[in-house]
Amino acid sequence: MERHQDKGLTRRELVAGTAALGVAGWLLGGTLGPESANADVPLPPALPAGVTPYRSEYRNWSGEVRADQLWTCAPETPAQVVELADWARANGWRLRAQGHRHTWAPLTVPDGTPAAARVLLLDTTRHLTALGQVDATTVRAQTGADLEALLAHLADRGLGVAACPAPGELTVGGVLAIGGHGTAVPPAGAQPVPGHGYGTLSNQVVRFTAVVLDPAAGRYVLRSFERTEADAAAFLVHLGRAFLTDVDLRVGQDQRLRCVSRLDVPAAELLAPPGAGGRSLAGLVDATGRVEVIWYAFTELPWIKLWSAAPARPVAAREVREPYNYPFSDRIPEPVARLAGQIAAGAWGSAPLLGQLQYLVTKIGLTGDLTDLLLSGGVLRDLLSGDALVHLLAGGLRSDLWGPSRTLLQYVRPSTLRVTANGYAVLARRADLQWVVAEFAAYYRALLARYRDRGEFPVNGGVEIRVTGLDDPARSGVPGARPPLLSALRPRADRPDWDTAVWLDVLSLPGTPGLAGFCRELEQFLFRTFDGTRAGLRVEWSKGWAYGEDAAWTDDEMLDRTVPASLAEDGGWAEAVAVLDRYDPDRVFSNAFLDRLLR
Repeated sequence: MERHQDKGLTRRELVAGTAALGVAGWLLGGTLGPESANADVPLPPALPAGVTPYRSEYRNWSGEVRADQLWTCAPETPAQVVELADWARANGWRLRAQGHRHTWAPLTVPDGTPAAARVLLLDTTRHLTALGQVDATTVRAQTGADLEALLAHLADRGLGVAACPAPGELTVGGVLAIGGHGTAVPPAGAQPVPGHGYGTLSNQVVRFTAVVLDPAAGRYVLRSFERTEADAAAFLVHLGRAFLTDVDLRVGQDQRLRCVSRLDVPAAELLAPPGAGGRSLAGLVDATGRVEVIWYAFTELPWIKLWSAAPARPVAAREVREPYNYPFSDRIPEPVARLAGQIAAGAWGSAPLLGQLQYLVTKIGLTGDLTDLLLSGGVLRDLLSGDALVHLLAGGLRSDLWGPSRTLLQYVRPSTLRVTANGYAVLARRADLQWVVAEFAAYYRALLARYRDRGEFPVNGGVEIRVTGLDDPARSGVPGARPPLLSALRPRADRPDWDTAVWLDVLSLPGTPGLAGFCRELEQFLFRTFDGTRAGLRVEWSKGWAYGEDAAWTDDEMLDRTVPASLAEDGGWAEAVAVLDRYDPDRVFSNAFLDRLLR
């Protein structure tokens, strides 16, 4: 592996230099290139009436998957999607649903898809966005609707979900396609709330409509599936191998939540081996049920969020009425943007400084406590002086918040720092939760130190840890329902004692030297350690996995054997592939990467 010199920044360079922000423009701003026509690429064959194609650049959340100026359209109705599927089949084209592109994996299009590819992107966010109620506990959503709009719709009716992904700018269809989740299990001794699931949102689906081939008619049709149908289990998490136009989701009575942020538990204590005593992650999960850990690289005090049900506002809590209540995280503070830009421009050795800066920004934004800043001196004090400090303190303290569930479950805006991430779910007994995080933390620390000692700094973001339940189909409220076959949270029939998943993500700026090698070593450790004996490992579909030496999603052994084997028990993987192929035998809804993975 190539050795990278520590190009740490001097105090003078950090204070004066801002030119590198242009290098990291995508990471810090996330703007897409302009939509335009390209005279060098011929129009697609005659499209169905009413469909207007245009060219648009595809770029995913982290900017790592790019396909410039692909043909795109915005279907106005589900019936138009059916017409497009027939058109694509007849002309040898493929259709790829796209929402807000908040994903990492090449599930929409592979990186480098050429402009001349016979691929038509279907933008679902313009028209396929309707929301409505089926009954008191069931909401119907078209798949282009935003998650934020869905939760607001529910809140207006006194309804909600137990957990969900933190960003609001995600489409319902995208969330379901990859098994989107939040962080939640019932607190120790508590009964689950009716209508609330503690796994993926896909498991809350009770019925849906999909565009599928009717073999008898020789054309595509809109077909409704009930959750009781065996084939439905293959569509609930489909990775982009199907097109769902609308879904009915089981929901429950909304809960008012309190979210307390803590920065007082060292990682060595929080993630210590079982039996070590102290304030363990397992103990916090037992107490509140909803916990998230954000552990910035090269720091020792993680940001711990603890959500708990609170029907009345606690005296110490601050009431909030809208989501996105951490402005220091949602809108990148100028000092963080400046330093991230310098790192992206090549100052990789400043990763420890970025971790310390992110910790200080978080602490000041949450608590207003300047003690650590005053003691830090040097570069950090200069970075957080003057206007930057005023900005952090202007929003008020955020360490204890209370409000309707959506105001606290959604807290990531598109304006946050655009990092890349790997992702894994460790399935285990809840009693083994602490063992899982202790094994991970010990190896992660040692691996990070080994790279640092070589003058390499592949991680400049940190670690995120969440804990959920599995996809118990009974939570959908549909008798006879099956769990989603391709969900990372599908329970294992041979291990009914595994009732919990620990989600592990490592974050870093895209393009950081050594990142792929670091993630490869970590991934191989995770599969060795959680090998199905005491716990099992599955990948998080939307994130990075199958790491080769230079990039994610490139390791043959992982793609061909390891990942399919992790979901192969009871024939689940093979069944899902066969069902999706049966309803779309020409793979109109697919791409080259999915053809390789789902074969």
